[in-house]
Amino acid sequence: MPKRIFFLIINLALCFSFFLIESKAQNHRLSGRIVDSESGEFIDGVSVTLRGTAYGMTSVAGGYFEFTNIPSDRYVLSLALEGYNRFEQVIRLKNDTDLGNIPLVSFGASGSGQALQKTIRSDNIVRLLNERPNFIGGNMVYGIPPEPKKLEGNNYLDPKWNRASILLYRDQQILEGFRVRYNIVSNMFELMEPENNLVSVMPGLRIQNIVWIDSTYQVPRYFVNGMDFLDEGVPISGFFEVLVDGELPLIRRTEAFLKESNYNQALMVGERNDQIIKRNTYYYLKGKNVIQIPRKRKKFFELFGEKAVEMEAFATENSFSVKDPSAIFQLFTRYNSLFPGFSPLMDQLLDEIEN
Repeated sequence: MPKRIFFLIINLALCFSFFLIESKAQNHRLSGRIVDSESGEFIDGVSVTLRGTAYGMTSVAGGYFEFTNIPSDRYVLSLALEGYNRFEQVIRLKNDTDLGNIPLVSFGASGSGQALQKTIRSDNIVRLLNERPNFIGGNMVYGIPPEPKKLEGNNYLDPKWNRASILLYRDQQILEGFRVRYNIVSNMFELMEPENNLVSVMPGLRIQNIVWIDSTYQVPRYFVNGMDFLDEGVPISGFFEVLVDGELPLIRRTEAFLKESNYNQALMVGERNDQIIKRNTYYYLKGKNVIQIPRKRKKFFELFGEKAVEMEAFATENSFSVKDPSAIFQLFTRYNSLFPGFSPLMDQLLDEIEN
């Protein structure tokens, strides 16, 4: 064999060997373990892929996954499992890499720490920049699936159970010893029997009035059915709480409203959940007519007729605002105390609304 050809073969062999060594050196291992962000327990059955490649597998045997013989390159690791937020992370693979524990955040998880923030960053930002760096195709932002809305609050006048005496319209029957809750929206009372704790439901239209002992303040509270009164000539559905009785009674009605979520998923601002909001409205009772308390000072004191000047002076002396419910309570208590036979129902206004 000519010497030139011999050296040529040797050089080709060496080059080929170097190529094999170099190629082998550029292939790496990528591994990790998938766990639940809240409990820390491993998760099997997670779909693990390197986006845009043929590499894919499912986490097994304690949440582990491992890819082998992966060329050096830039990848997007994607983890997906039903019931969890998708997780994506950019990997610049230059050598064997163990990612350690990777937390997946379940829908509705209460935690908002590092795991959740990582999910938001990888899903909202990484995916957007990797797939559509120039935002071609519109302004849609790929993000984590929105969490299901929840309903915050409740429809009860007081969610706690309170001992009560109940007067029924039929035969003026009195029920004693029950614990009750009142659903404002449905106008229904829930009654818990004193001995066996069984709960039954009674429509509000069957009850004329009710007195319950507030379980927090241990004072009686008095409620009357709006069907016995008129609002612009029309009977009223629901119950009023009598705050001050006497010559000019002060009563209050609590209503519940649904405030829908205004959450913007793209900007992550606003209220995420629907809310039940409760509002108190104050009225005075004139005969059978309920009339809303005026908001303007002049009209407010006109309610007291010939004692208007005296009542306004009392309000000024005590720095009372006619827009403050507690001040309104004090003023009506003062006015009715000027007449014989007055006895206050309560010493202070219970103005706490529990949602």
